[in-house]
Amino acid sequence: MESKVRGKNTSKVEVVSVSRDGIWLNAGGKEYVLPYAEFPWFRYAKPSQLKAIQFLHGHHLFWPKLDIDLDLDCISNPKNYPLEAKITRKQAAAHRHGR
Repeated sequence: MESKVRGKNTSKVEVVSVSRDGIWLNAGGKEYVLPYAEFPWFRYAKPSQLKAIQFLHGHHLFWPKLDIDLDLDCISNPKNYPLEAKITRKQAAAHRHGR
């Protein structure tokens, strides 16, 4: 018996809005808000860097242009992950210049 070819992966991710307060995205059919207060490394990213996002394994987000990866549980429940990343001025300048 031959296996049928699997259909397309319908789970996708999309940044739907970038504001002065944070970013909004849809992943796997749900909307998520990433406020800069809790996810500061996105504050100085260019929209093109934010929109270059991959959705892996149905629960993992990866921004290759920013070298940032997050699990959806971390986004949904940031209080469960008390270590907060800090961004230095040097990192902010590098993000603005696409390095």
